[in-house]
Amino acid sequence: MFELDVRSRKPIYEQLTGKIKEMIMHGILRADEQLPSVRTLSSQLTVNPNTIQKAYRELEREEYIYSLPGKGSFVAPLRQERNESKRTELRGELLRLMAEAVYLGFTENEISTLYRQVLEQREGEKHD
Repeated sequence: MFELDVRSRKPIYEQLTGKIKEMIMHGILRADEQLPSVRTLSSQLTVNPNTIQKAYRELEREEYIYSLPGKGSFVAPLRQERNESKRTELRGELLRLMAEAVYLGFTENEISTLYRQVLEQREGEKHD
């Protein structure tokens, strides 16, 4: 389910939160779908359970998942107010990245091609 790079400079919990967010955004993990338990994921990835717990806590803080005591962690349904907040935050980040891309010589056509690739990838994943 998840592949982590133990040689990466990026902490394991950040890699895990990134992978889970990516799977949610691409529709691989759907709203109210249960995530693997901390113990299960810990043994699958051979990672300390505290690391998994830290990733789950971060995802819950960011409202990507929610926990039910005694039942586990689940993918949170997208709420409109969170969506707008996240869109505003992402818009700023995209502007920063686009400015850097233009500075590095990306053309409008190259940027449009990248956007279309993301759309095609998302559509391909919906059909899998």
